[in-house]
Amino acid sequence: MELSKYSFGVGDRFSHQGEAQLRAILKANQAGVDVSPVWNKSNREHGIVKTKPADVRAEADAAVKALGWDKPYFVDADHINLTTVAPFVEASDFFTLDVAAFIGNESSKEAIERFLTSCEKYKGGLQIPGIAEPIQVNDELLIAIAVKFLAATEQAASIYQYLVEKKGKGNFITEVSMDEVESPQTPVDLFFILKMLADKGVPAQTIAPKFTGRFNKGVDYVGDLKQFAKEFEEDVLVIDYAVKEFGLPADLKLSVHSGSDKFSIYPIMADIIKKHDKGLHVKTAGTTWLEEVIGLAMAGGEALEAAKEVYASALSRKDELCGPYADVIDIDDALLPSAEEVNGWSGEQFANTLRHIPGHADYNPSFRQLVHVGYKVAAEMGERYYSLLEKNADVVGACVEENIYERHLKRLFNL
Repeated sequence: MELSKYSFGVGDRFSHQGEAQLRAILKANQAGVDVSPVWNKSNREHGIVKTKPADVRAEADAAVKALGWDKPYFVDADHINLTTVAPFVEASDFFTLDVAAFIGNESSKEAIERFLTSCEKYKGGLQIPGIAEPIQVNDELLIAIAVKFLAATEQAASIYQYLVEKKGKGNFITEVSMDEVESPQTPVDLFFILKMLADKGVPAQTIAPKFTGRFNKGVDYVGDLKQFAKEFEEDVLVIDYAVKEFGLPADLKLSVHSGSDKFSIYPIMADIIKKHDKGLHVKTAGTTWLEEVIGLAMAGGEALEAAKEVYASALSRKDELCGPYADVIDIDDALLPSAEEVNGWSGEQFANTLRHIPGHADYNPSFRQLVHVGYKVAAEMGERYYSLLEKNADVVGACVEENIYERHLKRLFNL
């Protein structure tokens, strides 16, 4: 199974925006960029919202049928591991093997020695085509990389082999994810990680490293843009060389997780993938949930009241809701308005405060991040929340479509 050159992950917490998301993808295709939709949802999200992987498949299939989409599309078992993968096997055809938790775990002395022996040819000055300076490779560097990443790639191989047994070789897309860690992986790390995966027979088609800088949920990138550009381009060049050197799939490409709303780096990525004629996968999820809340606020009445309730409850349960996302949010408590203040807002003010429009006077990134992690509150509303989405489907769907196309795809592909 092959993944398109460009693909875009469209997570949908409550499984109501598939058509709106696909309409945005259709617009990009009509504008001349062949982008495949990938509906992604993690085990954690399923647990909180009380959905199942089959619900994502049903949503994707229904959207494709309704809009007459006749190109490839995928359903991603997002951030799975050996303990969580089983329920996703039947419904999914794209698997994100999350092995970040195994980085730094112990590997056997024999495994490390085998890796070192296999890397003899790369010692000295390793020249990656396109990267000006050769990478100096010695035993010390190789041992450090092996100690850090060998166990993680062994885990990726175990999950991949499980999927081969259940689905058959070549019947799914394989992504390897190492992004949810504190320290970024360098381009030289990436080169040897890809070697480890190839040695273990894992035909990775996308790889999600941890990049320099902050990829906080639902807001823009925070970090040194020049450093990101250098690192991203070197990663692209490393992948190009690794595909040829290690026999990895020709469609192997970078995957950017927590990829929504990173508007300041979209032009950088767009220029680099165009320069080198390479593919890209960007994964989003929470940005669609936020547009649901924006749409409800704009609809007014009981829908606006529900949006305000989501915020008030999230504010009162901030520690609980932020805990699982502590590494990927930065909320300034001093910038969070009180529930009483928000209760007095119009739908327009609520929407303007939540909507990610850089430079807008009302936009509040701390408010946005708190609502982002507050989807559990909406899940607890149950049928009431779903009913509001259905009653206000036109307004909400328009927000979702506009966000993905106008603010994401247009920036990402220079449309």
